Amino acid sequence: MSGELTEAVVAAQAGDEDAFRFLYRSLQPGLLRYLTALVGADAEDVASETWLQISRDLPSFTGGEFRAWTVTIARNRAMDHLRRQRRRPSLPVPVQALSELAGDADTAERAGETIGTEAALALISTLPPREAEAVLLRAVIGLDAETAGRVLGRRPGAVRTAAHRGLRRLAALMERHDSADRSAESESPAAPRPRTGRRQAPHAEPADG
Repeated sequence: MSGELTEAVVAAQAGDEDAFRFLYRSLQPGLLRYLTALVGADAEDVASETWLQISRDLPSFTGGEFRAWTVTIARNRAMDHLRRQRRRPSLPVPVQALSELAGDADTAERAGETIGTEAALALISTLPPREAEAVLLRAVIGLDAETAGRVLGRRPGAVRTAAHRGLRRLAALMERHDSADRSAESESPAAPRPRTGRRQAPHAEPADG
């Protein structure tokens, strides 16, 4: 955890509201993207439940990776939400499989750079489930493999492998998507060209008389 984030956690535990707002602004965007992949349109509601629990349990946080602590809370709230709603997550896997889900930031650099966009998040949801959540935790939340492994109950090596494969697959999907867009643009019908044939002289009216 960065020094600035660590200081904010300590200050927030002491009741500093500005420090808690800093934590929220720093972590909420990534949490929201992560939750969107798990619960779809209900991500905002689950994020609100997550921050309520974070604010309640913050005094008991005893150190370690704060981001991992928050994403674990978010993941638990997402699973509770899905059980309440009795529906499947946005990721194309059964809810129980998410407990087994497990990147490399230097792999598929282009995918990593654009991973926060809506288009990229939509493509992530098409990845195999283990790869999808590994990519989210590594590239969106920013956890290292060891920390992500603790969140997911998997070995760091398994997390690295899943994220590496996921980012490579994501880069290929994005390249295919861009190629399709370029092909569509090149195949769009051209504007009609003006006719270049010889024009006939206007027919002269006969003269009177």
